Amino acid sequence: MIKRLFDIVCAAVGLVLCAPLLLVIAVAIRWEDGGPVLFRQERTGRRGRPFHIHKFRSMRTAPGPEVTSDGDDRITRVGRLLRASKLDELPQLYDVLLGRMSLVGPRPEVRCYVDHWPSVARWRILSVRPGITDPASIAYRNESAELARADRPEEYYVSVVLPRKVELYVRYVETRSFFGDLLILARTVQAVLGR
Repeated sequence: MIKRLFDIVCAAVGLVLCAPLLLVIAVAIRWEDGGPVLFRQERTGRRGRPFHIHKFRSMRTAPGPEVTSDGDDRITRVGRLLRASKLDELPQLYDVLLGRMSLVGPRPEVRCYVDHWPSVARWRILSVRPGITDPASIAYRNESAELARADRPEEYYVSVVLPRKVELYVRYVETRSFFGDLLILARTVQAVLGR
């Protein structure tokens, strides 16, 4: 209950305080190519229930892999700035407010990647609300750069990155605590500002 109350208060305050910034970002995205401001994608949430995650759109709508590397030509100019600063994630405060996500928890994946998780780990990970940040998000802060160095980014993600993330997700679920979440939030801020 404390975690959920903390999520609600922080998400509500964050949305209010960031409202001017959200407006500026929305205008910049719309101005660049006239496309939609938000990107919605179905992800797998708590207990395996699907939900739509919200992000600021950082890419042009075009066919391509689910994972994105730095060299992906679908990324817009504004999108590169948003992705580098993680500002594209701000609309997820709305998902936190609705209870679909938490500030801290395993990052929600699309179903095709969840299907690669070992079954025991899958249900352990999906026993909690997915989050905006977690230890894997910090460890893979520059994931898109790592994927850009791979010959086949999506294959590399499934065979190398995803198993490491699953280990970190499970470790988080097994050791989580409110104070641990506060530490993860502080480390996330430090990682973003320290880029």
